[in-house]
Amino acid sequence: MRSKLLAAGLVLALTAALGGVAAADARPGGRPKLTDPHPCPGQPGFTCSTLTVPFDHTGRRPGTLDLPVATADNATAPKGVLLFLTGGPGQGGVGTITRIATQRLPEVAEDYRIVMLDQRGTGAGALRCPGLQAQMGSSDIATPTRDAVTECARILGDTAPLYSTDQSVADFDQLRQALGVSKMVVDGVSYGSFTAARYAIAHPGNVSKVVLDSVLPHHASASASLYLTGLTAEARVLRLACSVAPACGFDPAEDLAWVVRQRSPADGVKIFDAIVAYEFSDPTYRSADAGDVIGALHAARGGSPEWLDQLVEGYTTEDVDPAAYSTGLHAATLCADQRFPWGTSATPVSLRQPLLSLTAPALPASATWPYTTEVATRQGFIQGCLPWPVERVGSNPATQLPDVPVLLLNGDRDLSTPLEWAKEEAAQAPLGKLVIVPGESHSIQNRERGHAGRDALISFLR
Repeated sequence: MRSKLLAAGLVLALTAALGGVAAADARPGGRPKLTDPHPCPGQPGFTCSTLTVPFDHTGRRPGTLDLPVATADNATAPKGVLLFLTGGPGQGGVGTITRIATQRLPEVAEDYRIVMLDQRGTGAGALRCPGLQAQMGSSDIATPTRDAVTECARILGDTAPLYSTDQSVADFDQLRQALGVSKMVVDGVSYGSFTAARYAIAHPGNVSKVVLDSVLPHHASASASLYLTGLTAEARVLRLACSVAPACGFDPAEDLAWVVRQRSPADGVKIFDAIVAYEFSDPTYRSADAGDVIGALHAARGGSPEWLDQLVEGYTTEDVDPAAYSTGLHAATLCADQRFPWGTSATPVSLRQPLLSLTAPALPASATWPYTTEVATRQGFIQGCLPWPVERVGSNPATQLPDVPVLLLNGDRDLSTPLEWAKEEAAQAPLGKLVIVPGESHSIQNRERGHAGRDALISFLR
């Protein structure tokens, strides 16, 4: 997930969470199966097939979905199956199995049969909302227009709640059954850490170990939808980056706070979005090759904003194919799953803005600094779900993770899923171990420049 996240005194209208869904067999009278096995095109050593699952695991709506699945060919791997879950929500999985298993985690692939899937609404079956896709790309911070949001909701209609995490978790257990295993390791990155934890909670007897990489806490809160943790984490991360020799000699968080307050809230959202996107190019935040965002902020405070303006434009404008990242799926999942200042997706649309309007005055400045409360309430997560139609609410378990070994990996420079979140989730894992990877940003298994995080992963899995 390119994702980030109440303080006491907020006015909340939280409604009770509904229970999760129970997995139903898409094939009456038999165990789920993987059909049409064939070599994955361009990915030697892997077999692609199809898993047919119920469109609605609660049984309220008929029909099925076909989900593409990729499995490593070492079906007799000594340590069994490892289900690797991608993030977003909105990213496909099948097309990246070679990169994960062969290029990034070859030592893990020796011991485990790595399996990936295109989760419902992603990859080849991606949900397509043209207006929202054009405005947001792969961002969940960029602010969409109300028209783009309502267009997407019209396209999905009453199927939108069927793309919640509850439904995906039920899909994962259908996949486990189709693979013929009683237990598997579940390994998720970013939003994948959210679904991995939710799977472990829903099916504790079916997981042997859990890996949570770049962690999103499994229990949703209104602070998460406001990105309070992500907003405030930027001060820590930028200061940490400035402390590396040669030290900056100035406070980048103060520079950021000054710049944000000289501009409109809409510009503040764009700056927030750009800095989070920037981490994927430069976890040092100071590289001249990537644009040196810390230097650009300092120059803007000194009266030369052109450098920063160029970076903001460059890091917030993109064109992403829905097959690579579906913004429609992203909206459908988050609006069903998350909790907001107005409550849940069951709250009448007419009540949401009045309840949101009570939030900003109740937030202390420290809850969003170096940003402002207006940035928190005008960014895309809030504005994307504000006009989303009333619908069935996804579950929101507050229970701890089960008593299975859990490894949590997080870079200390991560702004998409800040380290503070990993610490929060680690407190909910009785057998959890948090490994903080210095100098790294988002997605340790996929993007770490060094090997400390992956060494910890290999040790944990062996």
